[in-house]
Amino acid sequence: MLDLCEALGWIEPEHYIDSPQASVEQLTRFHTPDYIAALMRVETAQAVSEAERARHHLGAHGNPIYREVFRRPATGAGGMILAARLTAEEGGVVHVPGGGTHHGMPDRAAGFCYLNDTVLGLLAWLDLGLTRLLYVDIDAHHGDGVQDAFHDDDRVLTVSVHEANRWPFTGALDDRAGGMARNIPVPTGFNDSEMAHVLHHAILPLAERFRPEGIMLQCGADALEEDPLARLSLSNNAHRAVALALREIAPRLIVTGGGGYNPWTVARCWAGVWGTLNDFPLPPRLPPRAEAVLRGLSFSRAAGRHPPEHWFTTIADAPRDGPVRAEIRQACEAVLR
Repeated sequence: MLDLCEALGWIEPEHYIDSPQASVEQLTRFHTPDYIAALMRVETAQAVSEAERARHHLGAHGNPIYREVFRRPATGAGGMILAARLTAEEGGVVHVPGGGTHHGMPDRAAGFCYLNDTVLGLLAWLDLGLTRLLYVDIDAHHGDGVQDAFHDDDRVLTVSVHEANRWPFTGALDDRAGGMARNIPVPTGFNDSEMAHVLHHAILPLAERFRPEGIMLQCGADALEEDPLARLSLSNNAHRAVALALREIAPRLIVTGGGGYNPWTVARCWAGVWGTLNDFPLPPRLPPRAEAVLRGLSFSRAAGRHPPEHWFTTIADAPRDGPVRAEIRQACEAVLR
């Protein structure tokens, strides 16, 4: 994503900061000391004991051990904490595409998320004096770790739009987590028109009612039609529309990445979000240098064998509009009650 933005001339030195690695003290604001110690130990040893595997889900349940299994998520967390600090006093917008690990639990990894950088960013805002925060999650998977972290906390309203009957199998329409959560589980084939309806008939009205001092958008790219781990049908236009609408109403805004398992659609989606947040026009045809970035990617799944030409030559997808189904309308009405 960053290579693509640089190839488009969208990364200016004054608008880019490397994420620092979060300290153990910062990480234990949410995570247990035993878990952080185990994660650091596993990175050093590149091996996990049976006790650590069972207790912390490291090397199990879809959370593999890799070379930077502590440093990589700790750097994402550092970026989120820095984003909170940069925006807390004077507002503004920060994009942290490496953030969005919304499944992480206090004492264990979950769903490829070893630390919960979204929770740590929200906690940093609270620690800096903000008292009304809105968390919006459009990843294909329910933001369970964030909802659980702020259960019963009237300072944080969480809104998750996710595929119904998809792992982690939480986030039912009637699940309000003690009153401060709104969940909109959506059916297979969820399209751009339906996302626009959810945006204008649920997310924005909830924001207007709650009057947040800060908004965090988890902008997972796995809700795109071409993603192999979900069955939704959004184009990347939907993600940019949500980001832009929230930018217009947010006193301060942090936009993260999240899920996304097709390298072409992830890069194009998040580069487009960066461009939109910075008011760069999206080119109808990518210049050769940007096209070369996308042609240099590979993907081992079936979609990577014969990728369509527009994955190399454009940022914006063709719109994927369609009918707004009754269950979408009813869900939006329900979350406003």
